Amino acid sequence: MHPVDLLLVLTSGNQILLALRENTGYADGQWNLPSGKLEPGEDALTGMIRETREEIGLHLLPADLRLAATVHHRNPTGTTRIGLVFATPLDPPRHGTPVNAEPHKCGGIAWFAPTDLPPDTVPYTAACIKAFQNATPLLLNGFPPHPS
Repeated sequence: MHPVDLLLVLTSGNQILLALRENTGYADGQWNLPSGKLEPGEDALTGMIRETREEIGLHLLPADLRLAATVHHRNPTGTTRIGLVFATPLDPPRHGTPVNAEPHKCGGIAWFAPTDLPPDTVPYTAACIKAFQNATPLLLNGFPPHPS
């Protein structure tokens, strides 16, 4: 069984919002997209809306979200997971303003150009942003290349 991750590429102009992980036990001190895991019985849109509200305080509707990519990720130890990458442009009058809604797990939020991510960006996040930028519907990340 693969965990299903929900990741949000929130854009404002030519920038993407990232969150600094802290006190989570995974990738602490690294920048990550607002994200979380799909809960049992939950559909992907509901899960992404929930995670967005929990992590950055925005109020999205299903119509706000566009599935931008699917990333099948394998970490260096061989553990795999599936990431559904959703995208939406920030519309403050409708969505609100992003805030660090989980200061016990997040050291802060900041905007970055997708072409100039911080060097301490989680590799999985960097792969999701690359898939978003290149409009790649399915990205295999951490797997050996397939023969042509």
